[in-house]
Amino acid sequence: MWPSQGDFSNLVRFASTGTRAAALGIVRGFLLVALLLFVSCGEATRSNARPIVVVAANQSFNWSGYVQGALEKNTTFHAISGEWVVPKAKQRRAGEAEYSSTWIGIGGGCLETSCTLTDATLIQAGIDQDVDAAGSADYYAWWETIPAPSVRIPDLPVRAGDRVRVTIVESPLTPAIWTITISDLSTGESFSITLPYTSTYGSAEWILETPVAVSNSGAVTVGPMPNLSVVGFDAATANGVSPGFVVEEEMRLVDFDLSLIALPSAPDREGDGFNDCTFRKMCHVPRGGPH
Repeated sequence: MWPSQGDFSNLVRFASTGTRAAALGIVRGFLLVALLLFVSCGEATRSNARPIVVVAANQSFNWSGYVQGALEKNTTFHAISGEWVVPKAKQRRAGEAEYSSTWIGIGGGCLETSCTLTDATLIQAGIDQDVDAAGSADYYAWWETIPAPSVRIPDLPVRAGDRVRVTIVESPLTPAIWTITISDLSTGESFSITLPYTSTYGSAEWILETPVAVSNSGAVTVGPMPNLSVVGFDAATANGVSPGFVVEEEMRLVDFDLSLIALPSAPDREGDGFNDCTFRKMCHVPRGGPH
């Protein structure tokens, strides 16, 4: 069986450290510079999904959604699942290539709600909703184990409006052996892979993301994010049970001027789902949620 409470020594050893506000600002600055340098080494304007780039509690430069941490929950994470409908992506600005991902993962997020500590490992899988400079949308499934690059899954075509379910589960008998499964519930097609990965199990997250990117000219941007239809995460589980989301676990995606790019709603009544909205001042709770 998975441990109900982890030995947090390895988790904290791999986490980003710093306990004073001033020190955290400096550390996060260095982390952001390192991330941007990493992205700029490539052709740029497109990065793989990455661990959270923290601004403050409940604010990030690349993630929107819900994040549960091992120190908050007093448990490590060994299994995660979730369902959502692939959102329709539309170009926000003419002539601009724009990028977004919807995914679930273990690691890479905040260890507690103040997000003063984060997990540097990350195993994740989901769907990309990108738009090229000509305005054509591209939807595809992928998986990733940080620090390796993401792997596109050509044998599992997806479209806007398809309902997908993703599960990531560590073997309860063989630690560090994981099975990732992505199922398109609308078409009946699925993909599964079993692989080794060393995680520190520090967080579980259900995320809408846009990358922090550096263009070939050196311009640093958040995203850019396309316009997306509302993403409704539902039927979420962590370690095989409902995560019981609370609003303190929400993460809002902001631009460098702290303007909102994406934000999640409050959790639904069951505590296993929420909506995620781009370029809105409010994001309404899914039907059946609290009022």
